[in-house]
Formats: sequence, C-alpha cells, structure tokens
Amino acid sequence: MTVRAILDVKGRQVVSIGVDATVGSVVALLAERRIGAVLVMADERMEGIVSERDIVRVLAERGAKVLDEPVRALMTTRVMTCRKADTVASVMEKMTDGKFRHLPVIEDGRVVGIVSIGDVVKHRLSEFEHEQEALRDYIKTA
Repeated sequence: MTVRAILDVKGRQVVSIGVDATVGSVVALLAERRIGAVLVMADERMEGIVSERDIVRVLAERGAKVLDEPVRALMTTRVMTCRKADTVASVMEKMTDGKFRHLPVIEDGRVVGIVSIGDVVKHRLSEFEHEQEALRDYIKTA
C-alpha cells in the first residue's frame, strides 16, 4: 500500500501558518485543530515544520517568552518528505529512523498532504484486519 491510500481516506487538507506567525499562535492553532504539527509556509512554498515536541523543547530551554517570538525561530527547516507513490512501510521506516511523527507529502514541488504516525498505524491496522477477515473467509470455505 502507498501514501496515496492513506490520503484517499484521511483527505488532503494541510494546516499551515505563515513564517511571521508567533509561536503562541502556533500553540493556539495546534490546540484548536487537535493536531501535533503544522507546516510553516510562505506563499505556496514550505519553509519548515513545527511540532508539539519542538515547542515543548524550546519552552523548557528558554521559557514562556518564546511564545511571542516568530515561528521561524524554532521551526525545523530541513523537512523530510514523501510522495504519494511511496509505500507505507518506507514511510514508517523514515519516521522511525528520523524520530519524527509527521511527514509532508510532496508532488511536483507542491505540498499535497501530510501523514502522521497515527495515520500510518491506523492504515496498517486496517490492512491487518482485512487480511484476517480474508483468512477467516478462506478457512470457512476450505
């Protein structure tokens, strides 16, 4: 299975924020949308990504004053990405090896979606359930 299958189920909506937004506004957006990361965009171009982990780390290091700083001060700028044609297994491997939980999906230089580790796990569980069901059906008819 591929990333395309995950996006077909979850949708292709991407939550983003501008590079000049404050860290506090990112916190509010993450809480409002109940998500774990947001892409930082300038026009149609991805400049970085900010996750809950990034915010917690910088709050512990520098305190609450960081909430008034621009998001560019803490965003990850070297963002790992994937394509719709990538396998779910390869995406899981990237996330595990890189120790991150969100992966933007890029096609023709544009962001077309984002997958989280939760999306990947949900998809894999669904695959396992379908396989078990198929095996049960096979055993019943054998």
